[in-house]
Amino acid sequence: MPPLAARRPAVLPLRRLERDEWRAREQAHAHRAEALTAEHRARAARGEKHPVWDFLFTYYSYKPATLRRWHPGPRVELADAAERLAWRWYATGSDAAAAVVDGDAFAREKAGLARLIEIMLRRTADRPGRFDCFGLHEWAMVYRQGDHRHPVPLRLGQDGSDAVVETHDLKCTHYDAFRFFTPDAVPRNQLVPTRDTQPALDQPGCLHAGMDVYKWAVKLGPLVPGDLLLDAFELARDVRRLDMEAAPYDLAEWGFGAVRIETPEGKAEYVRRQRALAERGNALRRRILDAWAPEAHAERRAAESIAHAATTPAA
Repeated sequence: MPPLAARRPAVLPLRRLERDEWRAREQAHAHRAEALTAEHRARAARGEKHPVWDFLFTYYSYKPATLRRWHPGPRVELADAAERLAWRWYATGSDAAAAVVDGDAFAREKAGLARLIEIMLRRTADRPGRFDCFGLHEWAMVYRQGDHRHPVPLRLGQDGSDAVVETHDLKCTHYDAFRFFTPDAVPRNQLVPTRDTQPALDQPGCLHAGMDVYKWAVKLGPLVPGDLLLDAFELARDVRRLDMEAAPYDLAEWGFGAVRIETPEGKAEYVRRQRALAERGNALRRRILDAWAPEAHAERRAAESIAHAATTPAA
């Protein structure tokens, strides 16, 4: 089967939204996006930094305005939407004033990116999750290091934080976490992730891979419906909370508790929350694939079901 990037996404019949309906959806989306970014925008206006939440707007360098912009996704025709025809990757619909997302244009202009996103979403969702890393990537980023990425005290101090690393196995699979390991932590990791090996290593249990669902959704632009984009942002927000609560930092001043992964109880809590986030991440990956090119994704999943049934012994 050809990759999604090479297929026509607009095979199914168009669903038409009259102007009043799509404008109401657009406004509801904007209100939801504004609520999700209100605190960040207020802090930015005051020039305040936040050690946890700024990450969602700096590491993922998408402005709140990106979240606010609503798209219907493919195969939806917007009636009386001539203004949308000036937007990138939109085309004329069934009449001169109607607009539809032009998935073909995206596939032509961004073929390499589309193929990469397909691979990252599909392969990550298809792999079993690993749930034995306990968030130690954040500890590896401060290991034997006097200067830290975040100006926040370590709740166990430097020696205590180093001891946690030294008494655990580092099993990080995600390059964008591994690349921030301190030099002394790098050889302690079981793997050496690289950018080239990322498609082969990312797996749904990884918190950073879960946050990256938001990145892929943004990069697909109008091919991702607005509700899916905001759902992906909410997942990234919730993943970031666990990531920092399980980190070596003392964030009590900012109202965050600690998941004490150096204890059996903390490990159990981390894995429980990690599994729930992995399930949400995989559900979003599949929803994005379905929204983007459901005929291709549905064909593939049907083939998988047939293959599974053929190899499953009869009861």
